[in-house]
Amino acid sequence: MRDSAVTPSTLKADGGGAADDLLLQLQADLLGLPVSRQNMCESTAFGAAALAGVAVDFWSLDDVARIAATGQTFEPSTPRLDRDRLYREWLRAAERAGGWTQGPSGV
Repeated sequence: MRDSAVTPSTLKADGGGAADDLLLQLQADLLGLPVSRQNMCESTAFGAAALAGVAVDFWSLDDVARIAATGQTFEPSTPRLDRDRLYREWLRAAERAGGWTQGPSGV
């Protein structure tokens, strides 16, 4: 978010990782943003199915919107000072981990 002129108000999650409540809560806490997931976590497959269903009048657009509605939102619960400290510690750990795959010759 620091590298962009865009300030998001929420993060929308889908895919396999979106099924993990702990992961989404961690993201909300570290980003300081609400993280929401739809009832249908696999949005790419659902999008293709929804387009086909609408095309043959099996579903209406209202049906698709209802199915794709937000299922759960994870609100940030970590205070900003703690979040900033955790981020600094992560940066430090990432810096220390650099080069761990290099062999004795540095390659």
